[in-house]
Amino acid sequence: MKITKSKVEQESVKKMDFGKMSINAHKKFGGKLELVSKFKLKNKVDLSIAYTPGVAEVCLEIAKDVKNAKVLSLKKNTIAVVSDGSAVLGLGNIGAYGAIPVMEGKAVLMKHFAGVDAFPICVQTQDTEEIINFVRNLEPVFGGINLEDIAAPKCFEIEERLIKELGIPVMHDDQWGAGVVAVAGFINSLKVVNKKKQEVNVAVVGAGAAGIATIRLLNEYGVKNIVTFDTKGAINIGRTDLSKEKFEIAKYNIKNLDGSLKDLIQHFDVFIGLSKPNVLTVEDVENMRLDPIIFALANPSPEIMPELAKKGGAKVIATGRSDYPNQINNSLFFPGFWRGMLDRKSKDYNTKMLIKCAEVIAGLVPKPTSEKILPSTLDKKVHEEVAKVVRNYK
Repeated sequence: MKITKSKVEQESVKKMDFGKMSINAHKKFGGKLELVSKFKLKNKVDLSIAYTPGVAEVCLEIAKDVKNAKVLSLKKNTIAVVSDGSAVLGLGNIGAYGAIPVMEGKAVLMKHFAGVDAFPICVQTQDTEEIINFVRNLEPVFGGINLEDIAAPKCFEIEERLIKELGIPVMHDDQWGAGVVAVAGFINSLKVVNKKKQEVNVAVVGAGAAGIATIRLLNEYGVKNIVTFDTKGAINIGRTDLSKEKFEIAKYNIKNLDGSLKDLIQHFDVFIGLSKPNVLTVEDVENMRLDPIIFALANPSPEIMPELAKKGGAKVIATGRSDYPNQINNSLFFPGFWRGMLDRKSKDYNTKMLIKCAEVIAGLVPKPTSEKILPSTLDKKVHEEVAKVVRNYK
């Protein structure tokens, strides 16, 4: 058997201890971010322009009309990455301090891939009203708010309220970033197995922020039958314990299926896991419909390891990990999204725009295969194309 370069690289990556390497790198640099001045202070003239006395005129211009802040200050190109640390990666509620490295990472990616300045703000409260009030008071400085790693269901209310109350765009990336990239992978996976979106049955395990948003976007894309599973089994309109968001997605279970995932697995072409490790077995995959598609996106440990999914006959397998093919990661979306929103000078976006983003990401892999359904985050064209969709959307 011929061993391809990509497979050799993947095996090499799997042997690396990224946890230890990451701790050493963060310790060496003291985190990942630093502030760099756009002004050079070579002499007193430079100092007088950047600071006093010249800066007083800039202050007065903004005070006369606050819209000038978007022209005369860092607000023009700066995003706040806000988290309460209540749902960080697959680590759970590790608090504001524990969330800092992830928020720093988001800021690094925004700058590197899209030229967006971003700053991590981790708040020492997990109270919905306190978070909303805190973020509301950040509006003067920032051009947008990227909410991150805030647990469901409070994340839905926080985003909804802030979108209504602020004059700048607000986006919860765990919802829409995860959803957009999952839909992009879904689009190309269907091409690999030669199935139509209107005909496939999709099981989604996990009704948190990412799960709910992914379901909404799949429905917007045209998927008819989506059955969501939480800890109590299939979500259907007969259940009396549903939150507002779960009640909304219950109607996508068009056959009103009831029971556990294992009981119902034979109905599904596609499994999308946004929950916890080891909820799917080889036998489950074997019992799915022909050429199953498996997105096991729990991080860092997926709902089923790719080797086991392949043993069960999965045709396309994706995870949230970088050491296997087909990584589903919202880093393909959020840098370009924020570049486009800042350039667009509007606070508004909708699910139709997000589907366009998913389609353009999928289109950057014109001939998808079972091992390649998405472009690389390292490809700057991805972020340029997403930004273009957002910037020009009518």
